[in-house]
Amino acid sequence: MKKLAVLLLTATLALSLPGCGNGNGENGGSQESSTESVSQTGTDQESQPTTDQESQPGTDQESQTGTDQESQPESDQPSADPSQEGISEQMGAIRQAVVDALGDNYWPDTLIPAEYLEGNGLTSEMYTDFWGEMPMISTNVDTIIVIKAAEGQLEEVQKVLNSYRDAKVNDTMQYPMNIGKIQASQVETVGDYVCFLQLGADTIDLEEEDSILHCQEQNGMALEAIKSVVGQ
Repeated sequence: MKKLAVLLLTATLALSLPGCGNGNGENGGSQESSTESVSQTGTDQESQPTTDQESQPGTDQESQTGTDQESQPESDQPSADPSQEGISEQMGAIRQAVVDALGDNYWPDTLIPAEYLEGNGLTSEMYTDFWGEMPMISTNVDTIIVIKAAEGQLEEVQKVLNSYRDAKVNDTMQYPMNIGKIQASQVETVGDYVCFLQLGADTIDLEEEDSILHCQEQNGMALEAIKSVVGQ
């Protein structure tokens, strides 16, 4: 009987040991899975904010702001007439009168500095005011120069502008379409103002004599406009 009891007890222990082992294995696996899940969740939570919250909004806002600032115009105000910059109020009034008189036949659009005539003998002591314009395109020769002579310098200023005109008339390298216009140029004095007038606009379809007559007419209109401002 004792041997039978020992055998039954041994069999019972043998059957119960595998069950205990399986239970421990399953619990261990569950604990490891839980650890991995917690670790993965922590990793996701740490990595996602950096990508979604820190990098994306900052990049989008900065790039969009930069683009908007670059695309906006610097100023909505219209720029001033470049032909009016750097000249006196009186010369501006003379210019406007000439432009109004000639309309579309007024071609000069680029200011001439007084230093442009230094080669013809003009010095700063000779004048108190200066305005001159010519076209930016060199093939056009329409030019107007108005100089207000300083006291006692009227004749000297006349010599300067006559010298300038003579150089143009005697220049043999002129375009044929400009010859009549250059020949029609004139130097006129209105009070203290000495004027060089070489205007006429489009003369390409005119014969030389007709071109001269046309340009003389345009110069005369400009001269009358100057007189209306100066008061002579």
